[in-house]
Amino acid sequence: MKKTFEDDFNLSVIAESGQCFRFNRIEKDIYKVVAHGKVLIIKEMGKNTFDFDCTSDDFKKIWHKYFDLDTNYSSIRKSVKDNAFLCACAEQSVGMRILNQDKWEMVVSFIISQRKSIPAIKTSIERLCELCGDKIDDENYAFPTPMQILATPINKLAECGLGYRLPYILEVAEKVNSDLNYFKTLEKINDDEKLLEELKKMKGVGDKVASCIALFGFHRLNFFPKDVWINRALAEHFPKGFDYKIYEPYNGVIQQYIFYAYRNANR
Repeated sequence: MKKTFEDDFNLSVIAESGQCFRFNRIEKDIYKVVAHGKVLIIKEMGKNTFDFDCTSDDFKKIWHKYFDLDTNYSSIRKSVKDNAFLCACAEQSVGMRILNQDKWEMVVSFIISQRKSIPAIKTSIERLCELCGDKIDDENYAFPTPMQILATPINKLAECGLGYRLPYILEVAEKVNSDLNYFKTLEKINDDEKLLEELKKMKGVGDKVASCIALFGFHRLNFFPKDVWINRALAEHFPKGFDYKIYEPYNGVIQQYIFYAYRNANR
């Protein structure tokens, strides 16, 4: 099915934004997303038009929310003013959107992400999915459930390149598997700081990982995760500190502009 968007929507920018590890270009102008137990192929058709290889029903039920199509990102981008660096980042990141991703997947993915490059993170996640996840088709596997991970021999899990993170993942899997309402309980926490505190109670989850989970899993758009690239950008362009009040409640979108533009310019 074809969709034309008036709002910001750029597959390349989203795929390279570091927020999702199963969103990849497979050919020129063609991208594959594996999320929520589904595989979606998207082709750029030009003039802000895209062909989504899914039913209209799946688009309404899954992908409309996944791509956060009820939020106007062009208005957020245009709110960036009075700072040359941020304006440049925003313009280089036209088409950025914050995806609505599975909370459990984000917990495991960002625990894995610690001290790993994005290609290495993707490799570990795909190995984990192939090892434990349900088969979707001949090439793709769903992200494994906590129970599926716990049912897999530890020596096999270790072959996924999880390293010192494996015990963290197993402990969190035990926690989530024993409380089926765990994420629903966290969703009810309206205060962002309290949510951060609860997320950090999970083994192996510090400020950065918790902020990523909150932003990309719980869709709390005011979180501003700080990794190596963000810290470098802030030190270089905001030595006196970054004023988060200016861009509330969309600091997470601003963070993605900075991450995408600064990383691409300096790697």
